Amino acid sequence: MKPLHDNVIVKAITEEKTVSGIIVPETIEKGRPERGEVIAIGPGKMLENGQRAAVSVQVGDTVLFKKYGPDEVKVKGESFLILSESDILAIL
Repeated sequence: MKPLHDNVIVKAITEEKTVSGIIVPETIEKGRPERGEVIAIGPGKMLENGQRAAVSVQVGDTVLFKKYGPDEVKVKGESFLILSESDILAIL
């Protein structure tokens, strides 16, 4: 998949580790993910002057994003999230 404009494709990280080091498995129902690894990025948002604004994340970055911002898609049985760069809150 190749995202368009300033869209970013993220693979959700659902396994979490507590402060004391206990791993919480993804089998526990916790709702929608808020963290993931960037799989692909678009070329950037088109500006009014015809140039593209560079996307501020890179493939491989772990990001924190808005809980209900992304759209979920399945490709060959794998789930991915597509979100706008503006829905990304931080790079971890």
